[in-house]
Amino acid sequence: MPVVRSSEAVTHRIHGARFVSYASPRTGSKELCAWRGEIPAGTKAPAHTVNREEILHLLTGELLITLDGCTEHVTAGDTVIINPGTTLAVENPTDRTATSWVTTSVGLEAELADGTRITPPWAN
Repeated sequence: MPVVRSSEAVTHRIHGARFVSYASPRTGSKELCAWRGEIPAGTKAPAHTVNREEILHLLTGELLITLDGCTEHVTAGDTVIINPGTTLAVENPTDRTATSWVTTSVGLEAELADGTRITPPWAN
């Protein structure tokens, strides 16, 4: 039985946030990836367009989530569905870290406004 212990999770950092990867091809997952996102106070990540559906469940804190230009205030317990082709921006305007649990399918890529492509290792 594949079990990923918390001590085995791999941590990645980008754009001021921390991504703690639990399920990915590296850990034996064939189709899905899952990670904990930690978004520090004051973080404003750049907008990016995703090629796979993502499900973001906010565990703690508050975020401003912008999908295709429409901004929603999201609080702990809320879930955001990000469809493929959607442009996503995440901001933590508060004074404490927000924590999320995110899932997607293997192969997630993101494209920044300047055309830069990111293939996050926690989702591939």
